[in-house]
Amino acid sequence: MSDKQHLAMKVETLKGARVLCIGDVMLDRYVYGDVERISPEGPIPVLRVREEKAMLGGAGNVARNLAALGARVSFASVVGRDEAGEEIGRMLAAVPDLEASLVVDPARRSTVKARYVSMGQQILRADRETGTPLAPALEQELVGRIGALVAGAAVMVLSDYGKGVLTPSVLAAAIAAARKAGIPVIVDPKGRDFGLYRGASVVTPNRKELAEAAGGALEGSEAIVEAARRIVASAGIGAMIVTRSQEGMSVIRDSGEVAHLPAEAREVFDVSGAGDTVVSTLAAALAAGLPLVEAAALANAAAGIVVGKVGTAVVYADELAAKLREHELSSIEHKVVTLHAAQDIVAGWRRKGLRVGFTNGCFDLLHPGHVSLLAQSRALCDRLVVGLNSDASVTRLKGPTRPIQRDIARATVLASLASVDLVVIFEEDTPEKLIEGLRPDVLIKGGDYTVETIVGASFVQSYGGRVEVIDLVPGFSTTKTVERMGG
Repeated sequence: MSDKQHLAMKVETLKGARVLCIGDVMLDRYVYGDVERISPEGPIPVLRVREEKAMLGGAGNVARNLAALGARVSFASVVGRDEAGEEIGRMLAAVPDLEASLVVDPARRSTVKARYVSMGQQILRADRETGTPLAPALEQELVGRIGALVAGAAVMVLSDYGKGVLTPSVLAAAIAAARKAGIPVIVDPKGRDFGLYRGASVVTPNRKELAEAAGGALEGSEAIVEAARRIVASAGIGAMIVTRSQEGMSVIRDSGEVAHLPAEAREVFDVSGAGDTVVSTLAAALAAGLPLVEAAALANAAAGIVVGKVGTAVVYADELAAKLREHELSSIEHKVVTLHAAQDIVAGWRRKGLRVGFTNGCFDLLHPGHVSLLAQSRALCDRLVVGLNSDASVTRLKGPTRPIQRDIARATVLASLASVDLVVIFEEDTPEKLIEGLRPDVLIKGGDYTVETIVGASFVQSYGGRVEVIDLVPGFSTTKTVERMGG
């Protein structure tokens, strides 16, 4: 068994891992649009806004990544008494298996980072934040929350973005509580003084952060290792994992042992949030009982996935397992994905300016009518996503004798067609949830439908998408085929 096969088997163990995450939570806003002219009021671009999205950032993104891997997350942070703070609270409440404990500071402004994007490039970032340290009374309140949560955790993560939540007092108290509970502490650091994290098990700076802490530029692996060893020893840290972008990552222990892991990314779209993915995967793996280097290898593979996505993204457990097994998987199997994975893939296609189409069906016994529908659908777009009814969904729609073939078999046959780019199996009776999640540019349906009777048509049209009805090849029907077979 190869190392990657071994790691792929370990991904399942991340589910249910108990992690306590503490740090600076933020709200990341993305405003997407098109720039077609310069303002007459000044030499600045005019962004015609098409879409706006908001997601959890900072320590919130660490928590999202942990939940995406299947971990059970406890989360503690501080927000302001404002609209952004309320929105952060609602978003945290919507994350599965996440218990949030938010301290509200009336004097604090919740951190919001707004990024304005055109043609895949950020043209402006606007930050609203309060960076002053917590007042002593709020420090004590946060420490109290941490003390109540630490008993239920197998690992503690401190996500420090330098926004004033992880003050020296809070850091010292959190690390002391973790050590008393006998659980490791992972720190995503900020600033030059790593002595603030004394007693931590692992600190995960990137190359730039390590260079700032070391007091000078670091060229080459030897310089990185030497600087890491020096800081590990002086700051009383158990180990350091240095993320090195296209050069992968290096694991340096306080015992002097070193492991270098090569980069896993094939295509880099956006590095924002990559550090969050590393620290969350590392934490889940350590909570699941993996040794440090194996946990780092999983984190390295996860980072290779997330930098290929757009914006503040997460990595899901099934994606991570698939990446580690990709040498075993055929191109056909790569096409069958979950909705979460499909959303990330579609976002990448859109970043390249590709038009996305969607159609759906049971596709129980694939016949020439289906093949024609799919070929015509693909001709209307650059990439085609097919929603496929699950076995239970087909039974509800077609009766107890259907489907003839299991959903994974039907998905594999569909994925073998050159006209199909992705297949997503859905459990509901209709693909409405898929359509709302993917927001296709073109919604396609065949047969005797009218635009008014197609599920999701009004939603697609509401944001300017097209709805197309395609004539099916006459004489072909799964039901009739089954009848002829005596089924």
